[in-house]
Amino acid sequence: MKSEDTPFEGGPMDGRVLPVLVGMTGHPPKTYRIPVPDPDGGPPTVLVYRREPRDPRGGLRFARWKYTYDPSGRKGSDRKWPWSKPDRRATADPDATPHGKPDDADG
Repeated sequence: MKSEDTPFEGGPMDGRVLPVLVGMTGHPPKTYRIPVPDPDGGPPTVLVYRREPRDPRGGLRFARWKYTYDPSGRKGSDRKWPWSKPDRRATADPDATPHGKPDDADG
């Protein structure tokens, strides 16, 4: 497997450079999760970092990507296929009439 030295920005890993495995396309994973064990024996805390394009003028010459800390730790976006139905939760009011079309009650 091939790896690429990738810098981390923000959060507890700020300023560190770690070797991250790259896939067949040469890209590292979109999200990088680091489990940190709880000293009291509780469930581990998971640090979430998101992959972003790196500024080519920066220090590491060959690294094309960097990971930026995501404090919300939300799950990464699911794949959006062109034939998939739109997410119903994204609409503000599902009972609202589409913009520009009169309601049936208006006649």
